[in-house]
Order: sequence, then C-alpha cells, then structure tokens
Amino acid sequence: MAATDPGPVRDVRDVRDVRDVRDANQAVYVISVAAELTGMHPQTLRIYERKGLLDPSRTSGGSRRFSERDLERLRHIQELTATGLNLEGVRRVLQMEAELSRLRDELERVRAQALDAVEATHRKYRRDLVPLNQSPIPYRVRRTK
Repeated sequence: MAATDPGPVRDVRDVRDVRDVRDANQAVYVISVAAELTGMHPQTLRIYERKGLLDPSRTSGGSRRFSERDLERLRHIQELTATGLNLEGVRRVLQMEAELSRLRDELERVRAQALDAVEATHRKYRRDLVPLNQSPIPYRVRRTK
C-alpha cells in the first residue's frame, strides 16, 4: 500500500499566532470576568478607568468589555503598583512607555528611509559612472641610435 502525501504541513503555531493577534484587541470579557482573570476587584478596574490608566470598549448599552490587551495592561499596572508606584506614577510610566514605543517606531521608519536613500544614491552612481579600462602598459626604454 502506497503512502499518500498529506500535502503541505502547516505549523499550528502560525495559525494560533494570527488568531492571537486578532483576538488580542477583541473586547469580549465583562468586568467581573476581567477582574477574576487578573486577580483584581471589579471596583479597582473602575478606578483605573476613572484615573485614565485603562480604556475598555463599551457596548451600545454602555457595559464595559475588556480585551486580552486590556488584561495585559492590567497585569502590567499590577506589576508597577507592586513595586511601590502610586497610580500617578503608574500613569506617567505608561505614558513614557507609549512615547518610547512611538519613538522607536519613528526611528525604525526613519532608518528605513535613510537606507532607501543611500541605496538610491548608490544606484544613481552606478548608472552614472563610466567604466574605464586602465590596463598597465609596460614601460620600454627606447634606445636611440
């Protein structure tokens, strides 16, 4: 009996990674579930929202809905407060992290533009330069008679 070719093998992690990125922004958890998943009290989540540390999505009826990204942010806030920061300190750290991320993205974009400009310049020079053949000519002393 001949073995059949199952076709291209797909890595399950590839599928899961795409799904995780899509689901990370999808707001699905109600406040009680989000609080339980992060080990916080629902009132703490409301306080964080009121202080501007968190901005969960809202349904048309006004209920909060939390995404995986919101839960990650809550866990990060939890880590920062565990180190002794108060909520104002946490807010400032989050602002600085967002600014740092924005600046890194901008730096990456500017670097890419600079590399493109350098490559374009090199291409232009290669096109403008004319090859010159300068083979060495042996020097011969002429004898005069």
